[in-house]
Amino acid sequence: MALEDFVSFIVAQAIAGLASAASLFLIAVGLSIVFGVTRVVNFAHGSLYMLGAYIAYSLVAVMGDSFAGYLLALLLAAVAVGIIGGVIESTLLRRIYHAPELFQLLATFGVVLIVQDLTRTIWGPDDLFAPRMPGLDGAIDILGHAIPTYDLFLIGVAFAVLGGLWLLFRKTRFGVLLRAATEDRQMVSALGIDQRWLFTAAFVLGAALAGLGGALQMPRQAASLSMDLSIIVDAFVVVVIGGMGSIAGAFIAAVLISELLAFGLVIFPQITLVLIFLVMAVTLVLKPSGLFGRPEFLTAEDVRNPDPPLQPSDAIAKAGWRVLLAWGLVAPFVLGEFSTVILTEIAILALFAASLHFLIWGGGLITFGHAAYFGLGAYGAGLAVFHLSAGMAPALLLAPVAGALGALLFGWFCVRLTGIYMAMLTLAFAQIAWSIAFQWIEFTGGDNGILGVWPSAWASDPTVFYYLAFLVCAAMIWALRHVMFSPFGYTLRGTRDSALRSSAIGVDVMRHRWLAFTLAGAAAGVSGGFFAFAKGSVFPEVLFVSTSVDGLVMVLLGGMQSMAGPILGAIAYTEIQTELNRVTDLWQLVLGVFIVALVVVLPRGLAGLSALLVRRRTS
Repeated sequence: MALEDFVSFIVAQAIAGLASAASLFLIAVGLSIVFGVTRVVNFAHGSLYMLGAYIAYSLVAVMGDSFAGYLLALLLAAVAVGIIGGVIESTLLRRIYHAPELFQLLATFGVVLIVQDLTRTIWGPDDLFAPRMPGLDGAIDILGHAIPTYDLFLIGVAFAVLGGLWLLFRKTRFGVLLRAATEDRQMVSALGIDQRWLFTAAFVLGAALAGLGGALQMPRQAASLSMDLSIIVDAFVVVVIGGMGSIAGAFIAAVLISELLAFGLVIFPQITLVLIFLVMAVTLVLKPSGLFGRPEFLTAEDVRNPDPPLQPSDAIAKAGWRVLLAWGLVAPFVLGEFSTVILTEIAILALFAASLHFLIWGGGLITFGHAAYFGLGAYGAGLAVFHLSAGMAPALLLAPVAGALGALLFGWFCVRLTGIYMAMLTLAFAQIAWSIAFQWIEFTGGDNGILGVWPSAWASDPTVFYYLAFLVCAAMIWALRHVMFSPFGYTLRGTRDSALRSSAIGVDVMRHRWLAFTLAGAAAGVSGGFFAFAKGSVFPEVLFVSTSVDGLVMVLLGGMQSMAGPILGAIAYTEIQTELNRVTDLWQLVLGVFIVALVVVLPRGLAGLSALLVRRRTS
C-alpha cells in the first residue's frame, strides 16, 4: 500500500470513528451527569435514546422536507425525551434515591420493559427508516475517500455540545450547583438548595442529551426496538472508562472506544467486541475511578448492615420448605407435560438466583455480570457434547467446573473493588465472555449457537429430566444455605457488614470474598449446564447482560433478606412471564409496571410480604 493510500485510509477511518463517537458521547455524557448528581444507575437511559430515534422519525415525516425543518424535528425530539425523563424522575426515581443500587437498577429495568411495549404499540415491531437530511445527503472527497457530509455534521454537533456543557457547568449558576451536587450533595442541601428540582433538572438534561443522540442516528440507522439494550452497555463502558460524573472523560472515552471499533473492524475483526470490554476491565483494574473520575466515588462508609441478621429457619419456615419440596416431588403427577417443562425451568433458575443471592446477601458483593458463570456452565456442557461427543453426565460435571474457573479468574480482580465499580467490572468480564462466544464462530458457533444438546436416552422423558434437575438444583440450594450458616458464611457476612473491622481482627477479607465468588460461580455453572440440556441448545444470549438482569430481578422480586427469596422470585418471575405471554401481547408492559410497583411499595419482595403477614397474624 502506498503511503498516500495508507494516510487516506487512516483519515477516513478516523472520521468514521469520530462520527460514531458523536452519538455515543451524547448518551454517555447524559448518563454520566445523571449518575454524578443523583447517584442513580439508570438502566433505562438506553430507552430514552431509543425514544429519541422513534420520536424523531415521526417528526421528520411531518416537517423534514428542508434542512431547517429536519433540524427542528431532531431538536424537538430531544426536548420531548427530556420532558419524558422529567416525568420518570418525578414519579419514580425520586422515591428511590436512598435505595441501594440494585433496587434502582430493578426499577429502571421495569421502565425499560414498559417503554419497550409502549414503543412497539405506537410505532409497531418493524424497523423504521428515515430519509437522509436535506442538504447533508451527499459526500465530500477527502484524500480520495468519499466522506458522508452528515458524518462531519455529527462531529460538529458533538463538539458544539461539549462546548455548551463546558459553558453551562463553568459559567452558569445552574451548572455550578450541578457540579456542587456531584461533589457533595449533603453540603448543597445544607446551603438551602432544594435538591428535588436540581435532581429533576439534571435528569431532564441527561434525558434530552440521550434523546438527541438517538434522534441524530436516524439518518444513519433504522429505529429499532433493540436500540436500548445495545447502546446502554456501550454507554456504561464509556462512562466507566471516562470516569463517573466527568464530561471530558465521557467525550475522550467515547472517541477512544469508537476509534478502536472503527480500526478494529478492519484490522482485528475477530476481537472487536472483546476489545472494548477488555479496555474497560483494564481501566477498572488499574484506575478504578476511570481516566477522569473522582476517587471519592470509590469510597463507601464502613457501617453495619441495617438489615436484621439472617436467622436459621423457624418452625413455620421449615414447614414451608417441606411443603415446597413435597410439591416439587408430586407436581409432575398433578400437572401436564407443559407445566413440567416450566417447573424444570423454575428449578434451574431458582439455583441461578440462589447463587446470585449468596453473593449479594451473603458477601455484599454487587454484581451485574452473574450471567458469565451461568453461560460458562451452559457452554461447558454444550461444547463437551459438540466437540467431545460426551454424554449428559460428564457434560453436566464439566458445567460447574467451567463456572467455577471463570469465577476464580474474574473474581480475583472483582473482589478488590466495591460498590458500583465492582458491579461494572463484573459486567465487563461478562461481556468479554459474551463477546468471545459471539465472535469465536469456529469453536462456539457464534450467533448460530450450539445445537443438539439433548439429554441422554434414559433422561429424555420430560418428567425424568425434571426430577434430575429438581433434585440436583435443590441439593445445590441446600448446600449454599448450609455454607451461609457455616463458620465461613458467618465470617463472610462479617466482611459484608464491616470489611474494616473484619480485617482488623485478622480476617482475610479478599480471600473470603474470592472463595465466595468461586462457590457462586460453580453453583451458577450447574444451573447453566441443566439449562443447556433443557433447551437443547446454547446461544450467546445466556452470557448477555439481560440474563444477569433477569437474575437480579428474581432475587429482588423474591426478597433479598430471606433465603427463600430467590426461590420465590424464580417461581414468580417465570410464572408471571409465562402467563402474561399467554394472555396478552403487552406482557412486558404489565411485568414492568409490576416490578416498578414492587420496588416502590414492597422493597423487601415477596418473602418480606409473607413475613409481614405472619407478624400481623401473631400480633
